[in-house]
Amino acid sequence: MAPAPRMTVSEYFQMPETVLPEELIFGAVRLAEAPTPRHQAILRDIGLALMLHLREFPNGQIWFSPVDVVLDRRDDLVIQPDLVYVTIPNLGIVRDRIWGAPDLVVEVLSPHPRIGDLGERLTWFARYGVLECWLVLQDERRIEVIAFEDRQIADRHSFREDEPIRSRVLPEFGSSFNGMVNG
Repeated sequence: MAPAPRMTVSEYFQMPETVLPEELIFGAVRLAEAPTPRHQAILRDIGLALMLHLREFPNGQIWFSPVDVVLDRRDDLVIQPDLVYVTIPNLGIVRDRIWGAPDLVVEVLSPHPRIGDLGERLTWFARYGVLECWLVLQDERRIEVIAFEDRQIADRHSFREDEPIRSRVLPEFGSSFNGMVNG
């Protein structure tokens, strides 16, 4: 059986719009099932905490998935992190899609990953210039903050449910998992 033909970013953007998670990984489309209500509730709560923070410190904007983030147009890599944050100086990457690396991405990890492998995603975040990734571990009620420098992981710190989160991208942010997520 012949492999599926490689799809370009332009071809991918001509596909019918969908609200299901869908990514273009080096020319191959990956689809996933819709996230669970629990996943969406955690994402909503974290997004609300970040939006409230941005009211006090208006230094960027956030977007929720599904939003296409084109990390590499030439190699046909388009991802949809659960939440992306772009600082004001970098808002030029936000047009009809996000054309480049956000400053911060948030991934709410499900017990069974929906799209791809976490290791490959972290490699892409580092390689393409994301500054920080928050991994939300639902069952453990903690957040792991991964900082990237020089296209690699520079720092990785885990914050327990009651411990204030420290972020290089959002240095004034100080909520904990419990302070953000209800239930």
